[in-house]
Amino acid sequence: MNFLDILKGKIIVSSQAMPDEPLYKEDCMLAMMASVINGGAAGLRVAGARDVKNAKKNFSVPVIGLTKPEGLPPNWKEIVYITPTVKEVQELIEAGADIIAFDGTLRKRENTLEEMISLIHSKERLAMADISTFEEGLNCARIGADVISTTLSGYTVESDKNSSKPDFELLEKLVKAINKPVFLEGKVWEPEDAKKAFELGAHSVVIGSAITRPQLITKRFIEEGTL
Repeated sequence: MNFLDILKGKIIVSSQAMPDEPLYKEDCMLAMMASVINGGAAGLRVAGARDVKNAKKNFSVPVIGLTKPEGLPPNWKEIVYITPTVKEVQELIEAGADIIAFDGTLRKRENTLEEMISLIHSKERLAMADISTFEEGLNCARIGADVISTTLSGYTVESDKNSSKPDFELLEKLVKAINKPVFLEGKVWEPEDAKKAFELGAHSVVIGSAITRPQLITKRFIEEGTL
């Protein structure tokens, strides 16, 4: 099955919650996944072996798997924390993820990006590099990542931009420069954002907080919609 063909021109929904959030409960996350698929999501992006297994067991859409720490440290913009080592890659492979997402930045890490991608490919899975800058995207495409995603733009020291909008400039530059699928992810709050991304050549658009994080949706309305 060509998962990238299935996802071309489609919306993927990131269904995640931190352990200290009410929706982290297993039945809650399953309900969230079912809800977004009922709404038309073509794929899921989920965190941790538990949710990858549940997604693969209960739904017939491509599943992007990643890992995150239970809580982000104060210096989270400076460190690698999305699927940081081959150990986490192996856990996601064993859980059944079709696509493995990992930090694709140039920051210091335990395992090289080449080692990460090699392990993913050895198990016939697709490698998705979450990057924050154009140079990182070029590098990951060069060393064999199957998908380049703008996930970390604005969330690293190297890309610390004070913007509430998706990084369309980075998306457009990557689409023109590399012959790999480029996903737009990060700060997608409006349907118009997704539409613009596809017009600029995005292969797929990943939406998270705007759909699956009620506390952030509520906070946004309160901050922007009250006097």
